[in-house]
Amino acid sequence: MAKILFVDDERDLVQCAKVFFEASGYEFTGAYDGMQAIQKVKEDRFDLICLDVSMPRLTGWDVLRTLQDDPETADIPVIMLTARTQDQDKARGWELGCTFYHTKPFDFDELLVLIQRILAASEL
Repeated sequence: MAKILFVDDERDLVQCAKVFFEASGYEFTGAYDGMQAIQKVKEDRFDLICLDVSMPRLTGWDVLRTLQDDPETADIPVIMLTARTQDQDKARGWELGCTFYHTKPFDFDELLVLIQRILAASEL
């Protein structure tokens, strides 16, 4: 069972994601800001991270940079899942090493297909 870390400061969204992903057969962990995300990554190994950009205490950009700078976490696929739709934001995500940049609003079924593809490719 793949382990997903879902990081977003919108608590309702994290709770909806928990219900959806657990019903889809995934082990789910939620975090509500970047500092919590970094702490959870130190405590456990995740197969994939969904990461918002605009969060308190530590932005998604900072979390992504921290993950990419650590050889133990640099290979974890990261989907930036954010309302930031500007081209410069997308470019920044790609430059920092995200696996995919997906904008809000989003459809959970579509996100699930994306996650399944990313996880299947990472197993090769």
